[in-house]
Amino acid sequence: MKALHFGAGNIGRGFIGKLLADAGIHVTFADVNETVVNALIERHSYPVKIVGEDCLVETVNNVTAINSTSSDVIDLISQVDLVTTAVGPTVLKIIASAIAQGIEKRANVGSDQLDHDQLRNKQALNIIACENMVRGTSQLKQMVYEHLSAEGKAFADNHIGFVDSAVDRIVPPAEVGETDPLAVTVETFSEWIVDQTQFVGDIPDIAGMECTDNLMAFVERKLFTLNTGHLITAYLGVLAGHETIKESIEDTAIRADVTAAMQESGEVLIRRYGFEPEAHAAYIEKILGRFANPFLRDEVDRVGRQPIRKLSPQDRLIKPLNGTLEYDLPNAHLLKGIAAAFLYTNDDDPQAVELQAMFAEQGFDKTLAHYSELDPESEIVKLAHQAYLALK
Repeated sequence: MKALHFGAGNIGRGFIGKLLADAGIHVTFADVNETVVNALIERHSYPVKIVGEDCLVETVNNVTAINSTSSDVIDLISQVDLVTTAVGPTVLKIIASAIAQGIEKRANVGSDQLDHDQLRNKQALNIIACENMVRGTSQLKQMVYEHLSAEGKAFADNHIGFVDSAVDRIVPPAEVGETDPLAVTVETFSEWIVDQTQFVGDIPDIAGMECTDNLMAFVERKLFTLNTGHLITAYLGVLAGHETIKESIEDTAIRADVTAAMQESGEVLIRRYGFEPEAHAAYIEKILGRFANPFLRDEVDRVGRQPIRKLSPQDRLIKPLNGTLEYDLPNAHLLKGIAAAFLYTNDDDPQAVELQAMFAEQGFDKTLAHYSELDPESEIVKLAHQAYLALK
C-alpha cells in the first residue's frame, strides 16, 4: 500500500507519517522545505523521540519525499491508495488544486492500461485531512471540487473518499541545539479518529487509527478540551510572564482557571453527546497531565498564535461558549479565556497584529463580534468585555 502525505513538518513526520509507515505503508512526503525533502530522499528514514514517563527513540523507515510544487505530486495522486495532510488550515486551499489535478489524471487513466492492483487503486482513493479543524476533510473536498471538471466530479463521487478525522498529539518545535533536520520529538499520547462512514472501498488497517460512526463527538471532545485548555493556558501564561505551557499549567491560579474552563466546555459535551461525567473528568485530568510533560518545551507564543482563527465561530473559544448558551450553562472561565486573547500581542504573528489594530480602532465589543459572529449588542459580549476589563 502506498500513501502520499502533504506536510513533512514535525506533525507530519512525528504523528501521521509515523503511523502510516509503522503500518507497513510506503509513505511519500510532499513539502516545499528542500532541506527536509532532500534528507528524506537520501536517507529514507528519520528518528522520532517519544517522551512520557520514559524516553525512547524509534526509527521510521520506508519513506521518501518530493517537492509539493512538483508535477510528480499529480502523478502520485493518480497512483496511491491514500492521501493524508498535516499542513495547517490555510495551506489546504493551496494544495487543493494539485489534488484535483491528480484526481482528473486518475480518472483519465485507461483501464486497459492497468494491471489488477492499479485498477483497484483507480477505483478507490481515500483522502484524510489530519488538521486542527472541524470536518477539515469536508472543507478540503469543497476546495478540491472547485477545481474539478464535471467528469472529474462524477469520478470523485464514486471513487474518492473524503474522510473526516480528529487528531490529537502534542508535537513541539525542534529542540534547541538539534542539528538533524529530520529529528522530531512527540509525546507518548496520540489519537487519530476517522469517520468510517466516509471511506470508499476497504478501510485500511492502521494501528493507531480508530474508526467511529459518531466522529463529531470526538472532534468536539478534543476541540473543547485539549484545544480550549491549551490555548487558555497559553494566553494566561503570557499574562503571568511564563514562557512555556508546562510553566503555565504548574501555576496554581492558571491551572484552576484552565480546569474550570474545560469543565464548562465539558458540560456541553456531556449534554450534547452523553459522555459519562466521571470518564470526561478523567479525560480532563489526562489533558492537564500532558500539558505538564517535563520533556516537552511547548512555548506559549507558539500555542497562542493566530488568535483570529481561534476566535472564529467553529473554533476552540467561541464554539464551546455557544454550547454553554445553548444549554444555559456557566461560562465565566471560557469568557476569561476569550478576554485573554485580546491581551495577546505578538508582532511576528499577522493575526495578532490585525486583532490588536481592529481592537484599537473599533473597541472590544465590535471586534469580538466581527470575528466570532456574536451579536455585538448581546449580553454575552458585554460579559466578555467585563471579563476583559477585570483581567486587564
